[in-house]
Amino acid sequence: MNITTTSSFLGESQLRYLSTHTPFYYTPRTALVSWLPDHLFALAVPVIAYWALSIYFHILDVSGWKWLDKYRLHESEEVKSRNLVSKTEVLKAVIVQHIIQTIVGLYWVEKQPTGAEVDHIANMLRLAGPVARFVKFVCGEQYGEQLLAINGAQALYTLYWWAIPAVKFLLGMFFIDTWQYFLHRAMHMNTYLYKKFHSWHHRLYVPYAFGALYNHPFEGFLLDTVGAGIAEWVTQLSTREAMLLFVVSTLKTVDDHCGYKLPWDPLQLFTSNNADYHDIHHQVIGIKSNFSQPFFIHWDAILGTRMTRKDIELRRQRQQQKQHKAE
Repeated sequence: MNITTTSSFLGESQLRYLSTHTPFYYTPRTALVSWLPDHLFALAVPVIAYWALSIYFHILDVSGWKWLDKYRLHESEEVKSRNLVSKTEVLKAVIVQHIIQTIVGLYWVEKQPTGAEVDHIANMLRLAGPVARFVKFVCGEQYGEQLLAINGAQALYTLYWWAIPAVKFLLGMFFIDTWQYFLHRAMHMNTYLYKKFHSWHHRLYVPYAFGALYNHPFEGFLLDTVGAGIAEWVTQLSTREAMLLFVVSTLKTVDDHCGYKLPWDPLQLFTSNNADYHDIHHQVIGIKSNFSQPFFIHWDAILGTRMTRKDIELRRQRQQQKQHKAE
């Protein structure tokens, strides 16, 4: 790494700090897998993650362990009786979607510098000027210079290695949520779109993990593949940042269809958009609700399409009261 630029507040000790400190997640390796470039590995990892988590939940499904019954959203026999498509057909459709997304990805992704190929010091030093101006604007010229002289390197380190990647990742999540919410809602509000495309997915009245991407091929391409690609482009994610976003998004999608409400599942704990929330959408009573996926429920909450188990119970109570009055 070459230091090509400097700034008045960065002395020798601060430059040394920047050149010797990297976060735990960083590796100088130019490829995470020695025999596969990162931009191609980024296409393989979501598929691997999909089937790894799906197999885990399938093992739970067929285990027969009685202690799991209290965590199941539906009985096993209900899956067999109420779903309108066989698991073989689901398997075929998901494989087709993975083939399509991989082929599209081969045309979309570009090889980028990774690991030690990236001049991280130069990138941090490019931020030094804007950081200095911001700190002096907020804190005043004199006090700002004192802060920068003491903590300038740490501020650049935190901004470059943690704050900027976190913001980009969150923006990527927000874009995917936004893309999927409005397209998903349109698929339900437009009769043609629902019958032609989205009704495929709702043949799974009782969802299960490896059926998460059981869609009409066109819907799968538009909703998942295109949405993820545009999110990566809009937020200017690096190859490894995009890889993480794609993996988390994939795992979350599988988990949302797993059919279990597990108290130890981290994917069900960090957001209320979980398997129980999405299961409501797959039922007749909630089919025009809970369009948000895969991360958060803000669009449902803002636009009035959120439905909870409590809402369902209240609706049923009102219906029963009407029936009693009619009698």
